[in-house]
Amino acid sequence: MKVVVFPNLMKKDAYRCTLGVCSILAGLGAEIGMDLKYRSDFYSMDFVKFASFKELADNADIAIAIGGDGTILKCAAELSSSNAELLGINTGHLGFMASVEKDNLELLKKLFTGDYQISERMLLRADFESDGHTNSYHALNDVVVTGMYAKIIDFDIYINENLAGNYRADGVVFATPTGSTAYSLSAGGPIIEPEIQCIEMNLICPHSLFVRPMIYTADKVITFTHNSDEDTNICFSVDGNRPVKLERGEKLMIRKSERKVKLIDMTGVTFHDALNHKLMRSLKG
Repeated sequence: MKVVVFPNLMKKDAYRCTLGVCSILAGLGAEIGMDLKYRSDFYSMDFVKFASFKELADNADIAIAIGGDGTILKCAAELSSSNAELLGINTGHLGFMASVEKDNLELLKKLFTGDYQISERMLLRADFESDGHTNSYHALNDVVVTGMYAKIIDFDIYINENLAGNYRADGVVFATPTGSTAYSLSAGGPIIEPEIQCIEMNLICPHSLFVRPMIYTADKVITFTHNSDEDTNICFSVDGNRPVKLERGEKLMIRKSERKVKLIDMTGVTFHDALNHKLMRSLKG
């Protein structure tokens, strides 16, 4: 079995957890790979192959992200067209998408017995048209459009080229079912079971009493164009990554991606169990 490890060493305990993960995997006979940038941090583990993450991921059976939900999102993006299954190990705060906690690494043995389930998650594809070129981005959680410096923005939304509405708001979140428990939830959106195929559109602080989140079937193409003042800077961000500026007249098209992410579930904890245990924590004290 070939495993590529993706740690976020900025997270507390991630370094120690990575050492433990690699030791367990090596003891079970796995071929372990890590990106070249980690060579100096883990030089003592001579059984680890250091190469580019893409090269390792393209040949891996399993990818293991060690950190929080943000780390899992970054790892999912880096997996690109790989067929590797993704396991999240939580060393962060919430770790809603993680299946294993840092103090429960013995569960890694299940990778070799097949005693786990796979949850296939849809991605969004964001096609950005600018200067005659189209750049595509893929999101496991969401694509967020906002005005810079907290400025309110004016924009139009088209559904399959039909005008759905003219809006004024601080921004808009286009979320997958997986992403419905992230930024969109904080913005007042509904929680959607992760295996459902749909696209959620949720305005951020709309300047209206009557605008509510919308759920669209996964075959829809949603087009965003803005008509704010020339001096209003608007940008979009995919899964919280570096924002991309969106000029007046340019189009951002959101649709279901042809790609999927295969998340490993080792605990058998249901989606509703995770909601109750993690997202309801602040209500329960």
